[in-house]
Amino acid sequence: MKTEVAPQCLPAKRRSLIEDDREGREPGSSVPEPADQSLDFTLDQEGGRDLVTFIFTLRNAKSSALSHAINIFETVEAQIHHMESRAVRKDKSRVDDLDFFIRCEVHSSGVNTLINSLKGMAEDVSISKEEKVPWFPRKIQDLDRCHHLITKFEPDLDQDHPGYQDLEYRERRSHIAGLALNYKQGEPLPRVDYTTEEIATWKKVYNKLSTLYPSHACRQFLDAFQILEKHCGYQADNIPQLQDISSFLKERTGFLLHPIAGLLSPRDFLASLAFRVFQCTQYIRHSSSPMHSPEPDCCHELLGHIPMLADKQFAQFSQELGLASLGASDEDIEKLSTLYWFTIEFGLCKQNGHLKAYGAGLLSSYGELMYSLSGEPQYKAFDPEVTAIQTYQDQTFQPIYFVSESFEDAKSKLRVYASKIRKGFSLHYDPLTCSVEILDKPHKVKKALTQMQDELKNLCFALDQLS
Repeated sequence: MKTEVAPQCLPAKRRSLIEDDREGREPGSSVPEPADQSLDFTLDQEGGRDLVTFIFTLRNAKSSALSHAINIFETVEAQIHHMESRAVRKDKSRVDDLDFFIRCEVHSSGVNTLINSLKGMAEDVSISKEEKVPWFPRKIQDLDRCHHLITKFEPDLDQDHPGYQDLEYRERRSHIAGLALNYKQGEPLPRVDYTTEEIATWKKVYNKLSTLYPSHACRQFLDAFQILEKHCGYQADNIPQLQDISSFLKERTGFLLHPIAGLLSPRDFLASLAFRVFQCTQYIRHSSSPMHSPEPDCCHELLGHIPMLADKQFAQFSQELGLASLGASDEDIEKLSTLYWFTIEFGLCKQNGHLKAYGAGLLSSYGELMYSLSGEPQYKAFDPEVTAIQTYQDQTFQPIYFVSESFEDAKSKLRVYASKIRKGFSLHYDPLTCSVEILDKPHKVKKALTQMQDELKNLCFALDQLS
């Protein structure tokens, strides 16, 4: 008996299921996987459910023994993903004796009950739990599920927030957040009609920072900022709309914007970068504190992040950081978010022998932008292994800044670091479908290689034409 088995997964030399399991299921003797490719590996499910493999022997299985065994799984509400049986290869075994392999999802509290019940009617019962992989989006539409917010800086909850006592401001924030919460990937981005007071706050920030950019910002930022002023409504008396900026970025680097209601969890935010989507707030900081915001706002996003995302090298660096996060453990997510903090938020780079800022946290903060290049803080060369475990400050200026030789150098180092993150699978991003594919089968790797070969052929042909 066999159900949901992909034929190409069958081992070349068939042995008993118990032998396969006990010998570690090496290549060539691996237990077949289910044909449903949406379950190629174990995704972490909500509700404390485990993915468990049971292997056991049933004597005279063609009688009622099999139905009794299945009833046991139904009793604990186990969801069977794959089931297979083979004839027992043992001395004195009968034709009706079968080894069973059952892969199922079961609530953690029901595992022991299932084991004990099987032992009461079967022989050689053994189990193995599969390592869980946290859920991650596989296509760009899945980003609608990446909406977990961190609320510690919310004006409704944080008594130190400048807008905590301002009911009108909190209601305005709630209205703008509602636009983001109701948004679905692919829809036109919501437009916000900013008030006179909001534009006045933006103007103070815009004019103040603009005086520092020529001497403190990196070349890529300056080039993009001039284009944004020319084509996307970047002006002191106008807050640009996300739709206009998103269309601009799409043409420049393939990035899109997605409205978000507040500070996103590190896992969800990094996952969005993998699809070249930047989660962007639309509300603005409180008017009483124009030069500081305890959380990301549109001043931080539009002035700090957007110009850098218009640079192809920086956009690629951002996406690779996001791809490295997909399916990573909580520990690795913490390290990757720290890398994000010291690069994309507070990174410095060398240009023409001088330090320049490219981090959004610096380029949207007048005080810290001046401090970061003052010579007072400590500067270290960007090394992902060191940077990933460095403690950081989210309430005051950073005591340490990491300096990259270039975006290309930072990207190269990040690739080496990401290759060491243990996941058990590899991913390929398809820019045509805006989706990621798990490279768990040879034919998938060959398909990805074919696409790359076609691109290389076109480039080689172009070089021949130029020659």
